[in-house]
Amino acid sequence: MPNPKRKLSRSRRDSRRATYKAPSMTITKDPVTGEAHLMHRAYWLEGKLYYKGKVVMEKASA
Repeated sequence: MPNPKRKLSRSRRDSRRATYKAPSMTITKDPVTGEAHLMHRAYWLEGKLYYKGKVVMEKASA
């Protein structure tokens, strides 16, 4: 099993790890309702589920 010949410095180790960050989620504003939401996600507003500006489902009243 190969082993490192020299100790890796903290700055070199951390700079390598710094490139593996999760991308920030994109927030967009719906042109129909004006609600801010995550892109490519459905969202609830006033008892209705919206996706791409259209009502997909309404909450069942109990």
